[in-house]
Amino acid sequence: NPLRFPYRAIKEHQRINNTTITKSSTQLQVYYKNMSGVKLLGVNGSPASQRVEWALKIKGVKYEFITEDLQNKSPLLLKSNPVYKKIPVLLHNDNPIAESLVIIEYIDEAFEGPSILPKDPYDRAIARFWAKFLDDKCLPAVWKALWSQEEEQEKDKEEAYEVLKVLDNELKDKKFFGGDNIGFVDIVANFVGFWIGIVEEATGVVLVTSEKFPNICAWRDEYLNCDKVKENLPSREMLLGYFKSRVQAVAATLN
Repeated sequence: NPLRFPYRAIKEHQRINNTTITKSSTQLQVYYKNMSGVKLLGVNGSPASQRVEWALKIKGVKYEFITEDLQNKSPLLLKSNPVYKKIPVLLHNDNPIAESLVIIEYIDEAFEGPSILPKDPYDRAIARFWAKFLDDKCLPAVWKALWSQEEEQEKDKEEAYEVLKVLDNELKDKKFFGGDNIGFVDIVANFVGFWIGIVEEATGVVLVTSEKFPNICAWRDEYLNCDKVKENLPSREMLLGYFKSRVQAVAATLN
C-alpha cells in the first residue's frame, strides 16, 4: 500500500538524546524527577514518531528512543499499546501513553519547559480542532493525491487542493499556526512541512506551490528554519530513496 509511511524500509537505530541543563539545584531535582524513565517506541522517518520527538525536544526532556520493527512487533510494543498495536508509544516511568496527539498533550502537561498548547482554554480547543483537521482531512486527501494513478489524479488533486486551501487561509498573516512560536498544530502539521515535498519529488506529483498556497509555503520556510525542527529531521535522502522505490514497485504492479 503506497499510502503507508516508510516504517519497515527505514534503517533501525537507537539513540540517547542529551540536553544541556542550566537550572538551579532545586529545579534540577524536579527536572530529573520529571524526565526519569522516558522512553519512546517509534520508527525513524515516521511523521508520527517525529511529532513526539519534537515535543520532547521543545520541553528539553532527555529520552531513550527504541526502534520498532513493525513487521515483527516487540512484546514491549504489544504490551504498551494492546488496542492499536501501533507506534508511537511514550513510556514515562513505565506508564504507556499511545497516539501521537495524546502523547504531545501529555508531554506538555507532565514536563516543565515552554508550553506547546496555548494556555487559554478557547485557544487550546481551536488548536485541537486544527490538529484533528490535519489528521482526519488533510493527510488522507494529500496522501491519496500524491499516489493517485492517472485516471483518478485530477479528481484526487482537486480534493487535496480543497483541504490545503483551508489550511492556507488559516495561516494568513501568521508566522506559525499559534502565532510567533512553534506549537501544537505546527508539530502535528510536520508532514506538510517536510514529508510532502519529498513525496512530490519521488512521484512527480506537485501539490504545494507558492502560487497556489503562498501562506503554507511561507510557513514551511519558517518551520524548517526552526532550530528544534531542522536539528532533528530524519534523513531526506533516506526517505527520498524509500519513496522512489515505492514508485517503482507501484509501477511494476501496473505493467
